[in-house]
Amino acid sequence: MSDARVETIINYYELADGLVSSGQPTPEEFAAIRDAGFQMVINLVPPDDPAALPNEREIVEGLGMAYLNIPVVWDSPQRNDVETFFGAMQQNRAKKIYIHCEVNYRASSFLYLYRRKFLGVGEKQARQDLQWVWAPNPTWAKFIEEMSAR
Repeated sequence: MSDARVETIINYYELADGLVSSGQPTPEEFAAIRDAGFQMVINLVPPDDPAALPNEREIVEGLGMAYLNIPVVWDSPQRNDVETFFGAMQQNRAKKIYIHCEVNYRASSFLYLYRRKFLGVGEKQARQDLQWVWAPNPTWAKFIEEMSAR
């Protein structure tokens, strides 16, 4: 279910399998996310990041959606970060989940890995979707390669 208000969020991208990611929504955009039928928000921005919305949990939960923050450090993504993400996605797979970070680089990378590992999406399609958002820098390219090998 697309919503024009949600589609204007920075680097919004809806994947063919119904997964959605974007950059940081504004407080007002979280209401549009809820109105579009999302039941959960996963935020990959560390709470102490200058781009983080300080009261995001309260906003999201106040709108009746579940909320999870997995603080992924930009220059140092960790295996346990992506494993926590995989666990949350699997545990909540019956829900419509909105995944975001600052500009959709972390989120699109984690979704690339999730779709390859759990949804059986082919490399070519998953890579094409990832590169619609960005071409991973050396740190993230190495991380994606290492996590893909597991």
